[in-house]
Amino acid sequence: MAKYVDGFVIPVSKKKVAAYRKIAQIAGKVWREHGALQYVECVAEDIKSPFGVPFAKLANLKAGETVVFAWIVYKSRAHRDRVNAKVMKDKRIAGMDPKQMPFDCNRMSFGGFDVLFEAK
Repeated sequence: MAKYVDGFVIPVSKKKVAAYRKIAQIAGKVWREHGALQYVECVAEDIKSPFGVPFAKLANLKAGETVVFAWIVYKSRAHRDRVNAKVMKDKRIAGMDPKQMPFDCNRMSFGGFDVLFEAK
């Protein structure tokens, strides 16, 4: 079965990771309740890379920040669109003020991806 993934790279102040986790727990519950197959949020632990573009540079980290790398898995793009429409109407998400987030929403990177290959 083909799948679709929304991916995110988010710079977060190290001092605000606990607050971010609380929001992620709510968001994960909401997305899963509305049909997402998987919801994962990860905080950087080892992002120094000897090759390529390190996540710190990719995310344009400032002093005291770390990277959150996250993804949500769906059955398809159409499934993602249906799930996200429900999520955005859910009062637990719709009621969140972007200005009150523990990160700068304008610095978040995200996009939708067709799954090219999945090892099983």
